[in-house]
Amino acid sequence: MTIKDKIIAITGAGRGIGRSTALHLASRGACVVLGARSEIELADVANAIVSAGGEAVYSVTDVTKRSDLDMLVDRACETFGRLDAIVNNAGIGPISRFDALRVEDWDAMIDVNLRGTLYGIAAALPVFARQGQGHVINVLSTAGLKIVPTMGVYAATKNALRTATEALRQEAGPNLRVTEVSPGFIDTTFTDSSITDEQVRAAINKRKEQVAISPDAIARAIAFAIEQPGDVEIGSIVVRPTAQD
Repeated sequence: MTIKDKIIAITGAGRGIGRSTALHLASRGACVVLGARSEIELADVANAIVSAGGEAVYSVTDVTKRSDLDMLVDRACETFGRLDAIVNNAGIGPISRFDALRVEDWDAMIDVNLRGTLYGIAAALPVFARQGQGHVINVLSTAGLKIVPTMGVYAATKNALRTATEALRQEAGPNLRVTEVSPGFIDTTFTDSSITDEQVRAAINKRKEQVAISPDAIARAIAFAIEQPGDVEIGSIVVRPTAQD
């Protein structure tokens, strides 16, 4: 039961849950391979890890481009010789009511939240097959467990991914582990950076101020799944504030 020396790729690693996960896993001895769209943010996370004595490399990654996920996985294999786990964390949430007709936002959520994670899976599976072992971790959301207004499309992308994750788990066989992690209200800049509807953003931020917990909680949950022995699979983890409905 150890994380030390595991090679772990993380998408959406420049901020929020991805950043916290990278820092936490590196502090536990993992070698992390960071992917996100912002090179400035990636360099900042990598420098923080290296300054603390850890190991980190990065590759600028837009998860809507399959070739970028291939490059991220290739970076792991070229630098460290293998890939033990991929954390498909990148996601956006420009939520709104359906009658706001923000169709471009719907398309973006499908492209990033669903298609982007599938591209991560597609990049990692051939490597895991060659190695005879690996671990896919998909970050979902409690929005898919309790459906509420404004989150219809966002929850739909997360629940489509929940379905795909379960199917992958059943197909995986004895040597590939598959885990889904569903965060609740987390204290990140996620809402400010992705919600385009001002009224919805204000309401979500108000609720976040009341109940949100640190992204470190999700990082610890991901670490828990990774550190289990190879014959132990943590299939699903839900992490939310005790005050969340």
